[in-house]
Amino acid sequence: MKSPMKLILFISLTILLSTNVSAQELTEAHKDSINTVLTNYYDLNLKMFQAGSTVEDIDKAFELFTDDFTYVHAKFDGYYTRESLYKSALRNQKNGSYNGSVTGFKINNKIIGLKAAAVQKRFVEKRNGKTIESEPQLSLFEFKNGKISRIVEYW
Repeated sequence: MKSPMKLILFISLTILLSTNVSAQELTEAHKDSINTVLTNYYDLNLKMFQAGSTVEDIDKAFELFTDDFTYVHAKFDGYYTRESLYKSALRNQKNGSYNGSVTGFKINNKIIGLKAAAVQKRFVEKRNGKTIESEPQLSLFEFKNGKISRIVEYW
């Protein structure tokens, strides 16, 4: 027969291990919350990219990011802090780069995991009176406390 101390230790370890396992499970509520943030991200970016967008539109998009947010673009070796990306967005809005040529995003696939999501999307653009879709592009999103903490673009 086991001693009471060994039994208590065994039960405690079992509870501790089962708690850790369940805390790491990907629940539907978790998937839904990440999916909601991603939907808001693309909706707010689309609004920001339109002619006549405002600083308030940019501010709303940036509310989705953590204070220590970073944006990495692998193809261009670009690394941007939240502050530098915000300044760039304001500059683009002011100089008319946000002109409405991007008319949407077509999401081809999403893989949602713990604190991260991979999204394969296409830009939908209007060029020379025609609507075209870009090549598929891959973006990795990382999350902290319900906000986007990092985006890495692989296109």
